[in-house]
Amino acid sequence: MLEYSEKVMQEFLNPQNMGKIDGADGIGKVGNPVCGDVMWIYIKVEDDRIVDVKFQTFGCVAAIATSSKVTQLVKGKTVEEALKITNKAVAEALDGLPPIKMHCSLLAEEGIKAAIEDYMKRHGKKGIGNHEKQGQN
Repeated sequence: MLEYSEKVMQEFLNPQNMGKIDGADGIGKVGNPVCGDVMWIYIKVEDDRIVDVKFQTFGCVAAIATSSKVTQLVKGKTVEEALKITNKAVAEALDGLPPIKMHCSLLAEEGIKAAIEDYMKRHGKKGIGNHEKQGQN
């Protein structure tokens, strides 16, 4: 059995921002075909700030905990600030993850970035440049 931190278990048992936003400004869907986890992230943006964010995740303890935590980390932040949140920051906010589950934090980072990319596309804004995508694993 994997050892999860108390924070991971708290997020798993009482996830924050779970659900769907009807009429979301951006929707990100990411998945890991190896483990079968699938994550949807919905964002509502006003004045370039993420005013609401929700998630729906089908996955393991770590996938649900990282989804919940990443929504808390980006809520209230500008789109620019949210793009800078890395999977390491998500894992650290949960007091770490077992090495075999670090891919779940990467899924959370990719989910937020996918939702922001979708928002930018829908609103005719410039997409995320490659320089921002590289080296954030």
